[in-house]
Amino acid sequence: MQVLFVHGMGRSPLSGWPLLRRLRRAGLHTHNFGHWVSSESFGSIVARLGERLTQLAHAGEYVLVGHSLGGVLLRQAVRTLPRTVRQPRHLFLLGSPVQVSSIAARMGSNPLYRLLTGDCGVMLGSSERMAAIGTPAVPVTAVVGEKSWSLMAGMLPPESNDGVVTLSEASAPWLTDVVKLPVTHTFLPTDARVTAVILERLRV
Repeated sequence: MQVLFVHGMGRSPLSGWPLLRRLRRAGLHTHNFGHWVSSESFGSIVARLGERLTQLAHAGEYVLVGHSLGGVLLRQAVRTLPRTVRQPRHLFLLGSPVQVSSIAARMGSNPLYRLLTGDCGVMLGSSERMAAIGTPAVPVTAVVGEKSWSLMAGMLPPESNDGVVTLSEASAPWLTDVVKLPVTHTFLPTDARVTAVILERLRV
């Protein structure tokens, strides 16, 4: 079984290293996908990601893990795969918004935010563009953090959150299941309990 990890905004493929190391120890073949939001549009990243998924599909069964924006990129890439390409066995979203991000919506007019996050930052704050991604036709597990601590937490609505994404922003009726853990947004990919959730769902 292959696993592809896609990191979040402002992070790098290195952020998934602890997770992928544990998955390798469990016998899975792991891969990373990198992107840079300040210089690539959402569409161009998704196009590259779709090519990567096609390569994985030709090699056999695979599962996908996306942290934050990485999960949004994966949902769009999976939805746009040609029908002839094998679908992933499972998609795991770690603190990934499936509704419009309240922080992105509030920061959307900030010039520095737009410079650093580019088209992806604009997309996360757009109700229309987030809704247009649609529902993946594969099992999807959302792992949602409930430990709120970040410099941006004050911009969030008064509800359960991980410091960046709220529970409602990461929830939708079409999700196969939602797992809540006392983890902050940044540390979701490094927490051993997240790895345990993935392995349990895959029954490895």
